[in-house]
Amino acid sequence: MKTIKGPGLFLAQFAGDTAPFDNFDSITAWAAGCGYEGVQVPSGTKSLIDLDQAATSRDYADDLKGRAAESGIQITELSAHLQGQLVAVHPAFDEAFDGFAPQELRGNPAARQQWAVEQVKNTIDASALLGLDRMAAFSGALAWPYFYPWPQRPAGLVEAAFDELAKRWRPILDHADAKGVDICFEIHPGEDLHDGVTFEMFLDRVDEHPRAKMLYDPSHYLLQQLDYLENLDIYADRIGMFHVKDAEFNPTGRQGAYGGYQSWIDRAGRFRSPGDGQVDFKAIFSKLTAMDFDGWAVVEWECAMKHPEDGAREGAQFVRDHIIPVTDRVFDDFADSGVDQDANLRMLGLGERK
Repeated sequence: MKTIKGPGLFLAQFAGDTAPFDNFDSITAWAAGCGYEGVQVPSGTKSLIDLDQAATSRDYADDLKGRAAESGIQITELSAHLQGQLVAVHPAFDEAFDGFAPQELRGNPAARQQWAVEQVKNTIDASALLGLDRMAAFSGALAWPYFYPWPQRPAGLVEAAFDELAKRWRPILDHADAKGVDICFEIHPGEDLHDGVTFEMFLDRVDEHPRAKMLYDPSHYLLQQLDYLENLDIYADRIGMFHVKDAEFNPTGRQGAYGGYQSWIDRAGRFRSPGDGQVDFKAIFSKLTAMDFDGWAVVEWECAMKHPEDGAREGAQFVRDHIIPVTDRVFDDFADSGVDQDANLRMLGLGERK
């Protein structure tokens, strides 16, 4: 068994225009002050990382790692969630997702997609130069507008969407394989890869690609009423990253999983800071430890109530309290009788007592 690394913090929800969140050095120092040992860095946030340099310059990558170390922090992984989203966008969402792309690409879906693919590949290259063997991404979505079958979906519609999704991602996965980097897709509503079944549909079409992994975030599973503990048993070999994010689901006579178009605070299902929701993190950390998960426990702060800085500070301690330092011996070794193979055979009636 391995001891899970952590605590880490995903910086996407904290990066901003004001100190200490407006540059890499100050935000990593702040994270360390909250008790974190690592940070997950969104590769498209220019105030934190110059992705073009990180993808091409080992000197830049080494300098970035060194600056993190000066703050007492490691870079746990890079994230290309927003760029991955733009690898596959249904036309219904074109205008909404244009905001994730540079101004000059807006209104041009083909150019935006090409840019997104290069961004994901650059994140792979940067990960490799930083000495990281995995990165995070969204899959994007072509079939999502049709997730509820009314009117009845035409035969072959979903299959065609997944064929195209796999066609777009296969060259990226092959590039990741050449660089020794896993792409960990966050299994997330709004993405075509939003549960185990859809992940398997994708895997089938990329020939079970060894670099296609999962970012496990139990909050998204709780809100879908999916068994997030059994999910660990099913996909143990595919889980490459872990977000510590809590959630609660309290359906009423008026609303359930779909939320009635309400704000997060008024939804039956909503995200909470770690420890404030319904996710059984003790069981999750136990299962991840038993299955030799070798990655980081990274807090992704999203909460409908709590202030983010309070959530960050509490999240660091929450993860520290849940990480299980693995034992180097079996608890009942003290009772070892010291018998040998001959004695074993005699105990089974298969040998003679001397």
